[in-house]
Amino acid sequence: MGALVGPAVAGHPRIAALYERDQTCQTLGIALDEVSAGRALMRMRVTASMVNGHGMAHGGYLFLLADAAFSYACNSYGPVTVAQAAQVTFLAPAAVGDELVAEAVERVRSGRTGIYDVTVRQAGGKTAGKAVAEFRGQSVILAGKPLGD
Repeated sequence: MGALVGPAVAGHPRIAALYERDQTCQTLGIALDEVSAGRALMRMRVTASMVNGHGMAHGGYLFLLADAAFSYACNSYGPVTVAQAAQVTFLAPAAVGDELVAEAVERVRSGRTGIYDVTVRQAGGKTAGKAVAEFRGQSVILAGKPLGD
């Protein structure tokens, strides 16, 4: 596995395979640090190409980081699962060089649907732990075989 996949992912071959095909996360340097049942932890460093005209991280990149963590958390069970809805609230700006961590946590799974919350936080420096965005995603399991079968 590459440097963008943490050792905790090694025990999840379907997730590791999913990440290997995830060109978006790989291209943007979004790392998958941890995954377990209904949970995922990802990180991203804000680069100069990710900022808007105000000099802060574009909201689309913050949404993308949260959505990626959501995706890996809801796919941690095996069946192919996708987003059916999502919303984000931006709480604080992020700047070039900031390392952000997104932690996705399952709130409920019922039948084919699930609800997940993702908090995007500053990873270090004097603002370590400060929430940058809160995201809620609703998932749906697609018909068919689990990923990789």
